[in-house]
Order: sequence, then structure tokens, then C-alpha cells
Amino acid sequence: MSQHDLTIKAPEEVKSYPATIKVYTRTGDKGTSSLFSGERRAKDDAVFDALGNTDELSSMLGLAIAYLQSTPADSLIPRLEAIQCLLQDVGSNVATPLSTEKQASKVRRTRFDPDGYHCTRLEQWIDELSEGLPVHRSFILPSGGLAASTLHVARTICRRAERSLIPLKDEVDRETLMFVNRLSDFLFAAARWVAMTQGVPERIYVHQMGRSTEFDK
Repeated sequence: MSQHDLTIKAPEEVKSYPATIKVYTRTGDKGTSSLFSGERRAKDDAVFDALGNTDELSSMLGLAIAYLQSTPADSLIPRLEAIQCLLQDVGSNVATPLSTEKQASKVRRTRFDPDGYHCTRLEQWIDELSEGLPVHRSFILPSGGLAASTLHVARTICRRAERSLIPLKDEVDRETLMFVNRLSDFLFAAARWVAMTQGVPERIYVHQMGRSTEFDK
């Protein structure tokens, strides 16, 4: 097993904490929240927009996983769970701006994918999932069953997450942007693979005048 590989643990394998720890803190009641660096910013700051998008993406992947359970395509689940964990790491990187000079140790701790391993692995996964997929010369509509369609929704959230990272490009690691960009491609391939594996037809775009539209026309 590579040092980069993630092992997803069941809740009973993880250290539990007393029930007396409260979910709410009241520290955000005035419309600000804290970064990992300790800096407080308004909740409508670009950082929290990006963090909200990656959180939403992880939640949608959780729904996709639920739809994949006990289906012919459930072998995809470990990869989606690994991606959920990596999105937490993306969030840590976003929540620790590179300009945080007084918190250099935290910047080092939240460095994301410095050797590009996770981005390269996504590309390998994309190539694997793409093998044997039906070739369509027209646009593919989000379709292919519950799990596949949920992955298409996750793909669009991923694109939004990527867009929300652009204003922060000087404050996050370059590999963070690369990973999120590649992730949307993975989710497209994954959605198509799930539809094929589960035997659910994909829907193809047809022009309003009734003709199919091919990319080379």
C-alpha cells in the first residue's frame, strides 16, 4: 500500500468524544467565522464560499455512495470515499491562506498534494473508467439512473467549487486547483461508467428542431 493510500475507517474504529462537546459555539452569531489560521472573516468571504462548495460536493458524493450500495457498480464506493477525505484536505488548504506568515507551521501542515500524486491518480482512474464506454458524438445529458445522475450533479457542484477557488488562486496551493479541475472530469467518467455497469441507458442531446447534433457538424 502506498503512503498516499487512504483507509476509510468505520465510526467504531475512530476515537469517540464525550457527548458533552456541543455542536454550536455561538462564535459566528455576528456573521464572522474563523479560518484554521485563526483569522476571522465575514461569512460571505470568498474563502467560505469555496469551503461551502467543497462541503456540498462531499455531501453529494455521500448521496451517490448511498445509491451505489449493493449495486453492480459498488466497486466505485472506495474511490468516492477517498475523494471525500481528500476534499477535507482541500478545505484545510483553503482555510489556511498561504499569506498566513505568522502561522507557517499550519501552512505546512495543510499543504495539499505537493508531489501531484492525487491528481495523477485521478487521471489513472479516469482512464480505467473510460475503457469500454460507449462512444457518443453528441452531448450526453445527465442521466443513467439514480447513482449516475447524482454523480452528474456532483460534477456540476465540482465545477462551481473550481470557479469559487479562482479568486483564491494566490492563497491556495496550485495542486488544489489542479485536483478540483481534474475531479470534475473523473466524476463525468464515473457517471458514465456507473450507467454502463448498471445497464441504464444514457440520454443524448437532440436539437429542438429534431436533429441530433454531432460535435463535428
